[in-house]
Amino acid sequence: MRTDTADVEQPAADPAFQYLSLGRKLKNNAATVVFTAAFLIAVVPLLWVLVTLLQRGLPPLLNADWWNHSFYGLLPSDFGGGIYHALVGTIEQALVCALFSVPLGVTVGIFLIEYGQNSRLAKTATFMVDILSGLPSIVAGLFIYALWITTFGFDRSGFAVSLSLVLLMLPLVVRTTETMLRIVPDELREASYALGVPKWKTILKVVLPTALSGIVTGVMLGLARIMGETAPLLILVGYSRAINFNLFEGPMASLPLTVYTARKTSTEAGEYRMWGAALTLVLLIMLINLLATLISKFFAVKTK
Repeated sequence: MRTDTADVEQPAADPAFQYLSLGRKLKNNAATVVFTAAFLIAVVPLLWVLVTLLQRGLPPLLNADWWNHSFYGLLPSDFGGGIYHALVGTIEQALVCALFSVPLGVTVGIFLIEYGQNSRLAKTATFMVDILSGLPSIVAGLFIYALWITTFGFDRSGFAVSLSLVLLMLPLVVRTTETMLRIVPDELREASYALGVPKWKTILKVVLPTALSGIVTGVMLGLARIMGETAPLLILVGYSRAINFNLFEGPMASLPLTVYTARKTSTEAGEYRMWGAALTLVLLIMLINLLATLISKFFAVKTK
């Protein structure tokens, strides 16, 4: 026997959702005003900084020489030159840092989630990662200085900077890997085990591809974070106005170090270089963030 859906009595809606008292409306409006005001208070200084940075840093970037020249042979009071040498140094140091941090951080994250469980080694590793997460960048620089330069006898170099940045990027990669592996459904693992696939191959072929999008995004954001560090640079490498591609020998420029060095020169040309280098660093970090978004979409698991 068919029953017409129009004749079926619908349950009455909850009276609490039919009527809003004056007091609840006032509370809702007050909360809206408070949250909007908090948002504006947070956004206005950010917009102010960005506008100031664009006004003062854009003129150097519009000069073609800015991207393919260095400051070699220029006095602090001389205009001209470019940021090419600092851009090369920043990218090289960040890439070497990622070369160490990414494999090690992903491996530690896999161990903590897939193998470690509640073992003593896993607890120790988690404790050490927590310590590194709150490690000031100046302490990381001092540690590498004491170990790499004082103890082992190596010279100050861009490679020493990369080693200190590893200490800052490693906990970010570990935490990102842990988080992304935790949200992978256990049903995927169990289905793979049911088919007789070994655990290591399940992790490699099922778990990691599922979590790869978030892991790559975390890695890219970690790179963006370490590129702005200044303290390790002041300790572990000298500033050079010329281009140096050798990470293991001689002073090497970088964008944060260029900003710091130009700030110390109380000349108009120094301010010109300082604001230009600062805007270049912001644009580089913005580009990495956009690249992280695109990579995240590319590696995302496609579902139909």
